[in-house]
Amino acid sequence: MILGVVLAGGRSSRFGSDKALAELGGKPLLAHAVERLGAWCDDVVVAGRETAAARGIADWPRPDMGPLGGIAAGLRHAEAEGFESALTCSVDSFDLPADLPELLGEPPCYLADQPVIGHWPAGAARALETILTTDGKHSLRQFVDAIGARPVKTDAKAANINTPADLAAVEKNYGL
Repeated sequence: MILGVVLAGGRSSRFGSDKALAELGGKPLLAHAVERLGAWCDDVVVAGRETAAARGIADWPRPDMGPLGGIAAGLRHAEAEGFESALTCSVDSFDLPADLPELLGEPPCYLADQPVIGHWPAGAARALETILTTDGKHSLRQFVDAIGARPVKTDAKAANINTPADLAAVEKNYGL
């Protein structure tokens, strides 16, 4: 069983307002991400938000840990609920490849150009907990190296929306 985890705990500082609620084609970015992961996963949660288009879970070990806090929360939840793995994406990842689960394959792996889009074994929660409970810098690179995750290269580029201008460009390019 695969748990979908939408990473939505960021501050949206570059966007200027709550990016998760920004609408693309009349629907919030958060709803797009939940819908996409829902097509591939047995259940979907939203890390870093209490209220969301799916059940919300708190980032771990605390808010403002960046994507690692959301991935850690998702992996801990996956492990506690009996999921084998978690498929993660950020709230602003739009137009994920239609064949993403097949493209990524067996965990641990991630998209080389967008490492928050990954397929992680639930048991990797412990490695991430170790990283996040130590002093010093915490990075996604540190995590992928610790668990031996493999980068997956693809020509497909999921839109990454960081500013209102990015959102407007995606709306224009996709005719939304």
